[in-house]
Order: sequence, then structure tokens, then C-alpha cells
Amino acid sequence: MASTPIEHPTTTQILPSQQQPIPYSNVNGRSTPLSSILPPLIFGTATFNHQYNSDPYALETTGLVTSALTHGIRAFDTSPYYGPSEQLLGEALATPFVRQTFPRDSYLILTKVGRIQANEFNYSAAWVRESVSRSLERLHTSYLDLVYCHDVEFVTPAEVLEAVKELRRIRDEEGTIRYVGISGYPLDVLGALSEMILAETGEGLDAVQSYANFTLQNETLAGAGGIERLRKAGVSVVPNASPLGMGLLRRQGVPVGALGDFHPASRELRAAVRSASNFCDHHSEKLEVIAIRYALETWITRGSVCGSRGDPASGVPWKRESNDDVGGTKLGVSVIGVSTPSELEKTMLVWRSILDGLEGGEATAVQAGRWYRAWEWSHNRRKAVQILAEGVQEILGPWFGYTWPSPGPGTVIQRSEGATAATSAKGKSEGKSGSEETPWLTPAASPEAKPVVGSEVEVEDGRSLPVR
Repeated sequence: MASTPIEHPTTTQILPSQQQPIPYSNVNGRSTPLSSILPPLIFGTATFNHQYNSDPYALETTGLVTSALTHGIRAFDTSPYYGPSEQLLGEALATPFVRQTFPRDSYLILTKVGRIQANEFNYSAAWVRESVSRSLERLHTSYLDLVYCHDVEFVTPAEVLEAVKELRRIRDEEGTIRYVGISGYPLDVLGALSEMILAETGEGLDAVQSYANFTLQNETLAGAGGIERLRKAGVSVVPNASPLGMGLLRRQGVPVGALGDFHPASRELRAAVRSASNFCDHHSEKLEVIAIRYALETWITRGSVCGSRGDPASGVPWKRESNDDVGGTKLGVSVIGVSTPSELEKTMLVWRSILDGLEGGEATAVQAGRWYRAWEWSHNRRKAVQILAEGVQEILGPWFGYTWPSPGPGTVIQRSEGATAATSAKGKSEGKSGSEETPWLTPAASPEAKPVVGSEVEVEDGRSLPVR
């Protein structure tokens, strides 16, 4: 059950009756391009999960989602693989306040299919239909804006193609899906699958989400084998998720939730990150602050080739901002995740400052009544962050640009079939025997778990600054 919302100051002001719809249309089977409407900042809810928090049911998820909406965020990313994430997000979006003030057509919901457990997958057409139907129910919606095939590197190209074709059939014949994409970690796999899908179907993917591949530690997504290859394969938008490398780039190290230490980074890589964190401390900065600002600000431009002209979150309560207000060009799309109101507030302050530094940001700041030197401050801050980022990357040395293997060594993949998978997943959601024995091998590997009662796991405050 979602936590009771707390009325933040931003939700007790005089409010507009309804927020404006996102300008989507479908005429003669041709939809508005995703690159025209997807907001450049997406709220990721992988943090609503036992991976990053000892008890996600204890998070103030309703208040978080409400506050995100009031600050202008208009897209939410989730997955049935992220434990109770879909249910918690769905309940938050179904509150009377949200439904009255933010109609369903004023924000986008992004979810996924195919990954059931840490090492259990089902990309069959039958399971895709079952998963989509379940997500619609959990999220209390009649349609899903974007559905990804989740972690495609764990299955065969033929399985991915079957799932993509079924998602597109649902899109065309049933109308409960609007856009289709894939997600995963290894860029060579994402590129090859995108090329294969374009060649086999004659239609490029609407989105390919990569995670932990454009960070302070690893910028390979911006290279020729990343976003440029995906663009040539007809991909419309390439969202960059996990700007902190699944929590690696933090002073206190990777987040440890109820499932223990899940991160695939080696001891040597973690040691290099600690050295980089000490370097930032020496200059009175936190590694995670530099990492977040660097990734968000740099990807806005370097990711623009597969970016979007969707309206950005203003970062200011109840202040709408259009893409035209910040230059009118495509902006690279990023996915951030937070667990507490303070994390959200800090992230939105950073985002607001980044927008102030864009073309048109100076005039927009003055018009909105913000500090008349906000644009100048943003540019100076960008220079300072860039200098420290270069220092961090020098300290990382051979670990800069390193990627870990996915799947990891020794991973055994299980493939469920049809009704077996549906029965298995439903049984786990009801807490039936067997769910406790699931191995937690890879990031965000959390089934539909029940709340943790009396957990002895203690997690340091700030464990879940924006991660995946």
C-alpha cells in the first residue's frame, strides 16, 4: 500500500484546475513522433524497489510523484521487474488530487516487458500480452505511452523481434500502446538489435534506453558505437538512464537495500571511485553532485541527435515551460530516480539551473522573476563542474570508459513459457511459496515482494540519489 501523501507547500497553493495535455495525435495510423513530445527529464521509479531501499512501501511515493508533477515532470519510467514499482506509481497517479489536476493525457507512462526475475525471461507474444494487460491494471490506465523490451541482452535476437512485433500489433490493433522500444546495457547489443529490427520490419524503434553508459565514469553512449549507431538504425529517442552508474558514483558507495550489495562493479573500480570522491571532497564538492550535474547538463547537448523537443520540467512549482523557452532545439533525454522529497528538490534545483544556461534561458529567467544573473551563474557553474569532471576522469584512469559484462559470468538464463510464466508471476505477486528463493544476480532484480517487516538492514541516509 502506498504511503499517505504529505502536503508539501507546492501542493497547498492555489492551483490551476487542470494541466495541459501533451500534444499527441494519431492520424491514419501515423502517430506524433516520440521525439516531438517526450520530456527531456523522466522520473525513473526503479528506486521504488527492494534493491535500493530496505522497504519501498515505506517511501513517501505518493508525495514524491505529486511533487514531481507540480515541478513540471511529465514522464514516469517503471517496470514489472522493479518489485512493487508499478503498483506504487499507479496508486500515486490514481489519487483524487492527481486525477483532477493532472489528466492522464498530461503525462507519459513508460514501462517494460520480458524480464520476470533476475535470471528469468519471457519474450513470447503470449507473455507480452499478459504483461501489458497486467501493467495497465496496476497503473490504473487505459493505455501505455511507451513499452520497452527489458534487458534485451539476456535473450536471443529472434525473441526480441517476436516481442517487438507483438507490441506493435497491440499498438496498431488494440491501441493500448503508443510507442515501442528496447532497453539494456551493452551498446553493441542495443545497436545490433536496432539494426536488425529496422531491416526485418522496415520500421525503426521509437526509443532505445541505455543505462550507466553516459556518466562521469563512462561516456561510451555518446560515441560512434552508441548514439550515432542507434540514429543510423532509425531510433527516434535514446534516453540516458542511471547518471550515477546505478549508484556507483557516490561518496558513500553503491546503495545497499534489503537485497544487499547488488552492484557489478569490481573492487578495483570501486577503489578508483573512492579516490575520485576524495578529490571532490578536497575541492569542497560531493562526487554525486558533480556526477549528476555533469551527466544531465552534458547529455542535453551530446544526446540531442536522438533527443526530443518535448517540454522540459521547469523545476519551479506550477510554472510551465516550453521547449521554445529554452531554444526550441532537441534536448538529450535523461532518466533520474529519487527516494525522498529532499532528493527531488535538490535534483530539480540542479535541473532548473541547467535550463537557465541554455539558449533563451536568460530571458526566461528574467520573465519568470528569477535572479537576473541566473544565466551567468549557470554558465560559471558549468565551467567549474567541467574542470572537476576532467579531474575525476584523470583519477579514474583505466577505469574511465570501462563497462562491466552483462550478463555477468556464470549467469544462467531461464526462459518461461506462456501460461507457466503467467502463473509463476501471479504466484509471486501473491507471496506464494518460491518467491523467497529467487537469486538476486543483477541490477533491479526484485520480484513483486511484500513489505519488509522488521528489517534489520540499515541503509545510510542519501542512499538513493538519482540512480537507474
